[in-house]
Amino acid sequence: MISAKDNGYWAMEYLSNIELYYSETEKFLGNSVTINGDDFRHITKVMRHSTGDEIYVTNGGGKIFQSEISSVGKTNLTALVKKEYSYENKFRDITFCIPRLKNPDRFEFMIEKSVELGITNFLVFDSERAVAKTSRIQRWNKIALAAMKQSLRSYLPEIKEANSLKEVVKHKVEIILFEQNAEKNISSLKIVPGKKYFFIFGPEGGLGDEELKLVDKGHIYNLTENRLRTETAVAMCAAVLANK
Repeated sequence: MISAKDNGYWAMEYLSNIELYYSETEKFLGNSVTINGDDFRHITKVMRHSTGDEIYVTNGGGKIFQSEISSVGKTNLTALVKKEYSYENKFRDITFCIPRLKNPDRFEFMIEKSVELGITNFLVFDSERAVAKTSRIQRWNKIALAAMKQSLRSYLPEIKEANSLKEVVKHKVEIILFEQNAEKNISSLKIVPGKKYFFIFGPEGGLGDEELKLVDKGHIYNLTENRLRTETAVAMCAAVLANK
């Protein structure tokens, strides 16, 4: 096994030129992996790979496998694992709590860019001022998976839902809320390793007065002096964390 941390230069330089595919952990048996579905079709129909070709596959659990296609069937293929690369999930203890948005394209942009920057945990909640109430979790998961592969990350994002902010803050974690008028800036936020955090972002029009009362003022931060759209604030926060 090769650790990405121990050989970071190789991983960063080499993996930038590969196509990354995904297969569930249970499809890895011994030193082989089976791939079907959309990834199978992309490998065989779009990329035109065949027996003997090299591909890279992640199990979504922090590992990327350099593999060689050993057989191709009508609906799936099998590949033999040659090398295994392990990666650390830098943000395993951070959950982005994001509100539903009126514009689905902006919401999907928010998911996509956060995943590209390394965020792996999401909690989508209904807010007093949220105008979209439809769950599209199947589509969100598909977008998150595509973003994981595109950005060559190895942790499959997890997306859950909550009915209200009140339900969100009941969790026994450190609650951090981002609000434009807060006195403290994210630059002063210290992340304690091993501690679990919920980062809460407001919807279009901001959180309601009663919702703001749910979070202690000492845990409220701003991202910038300017007013940002929700999707921009989320992406900015992910970028700040990625560079901490």
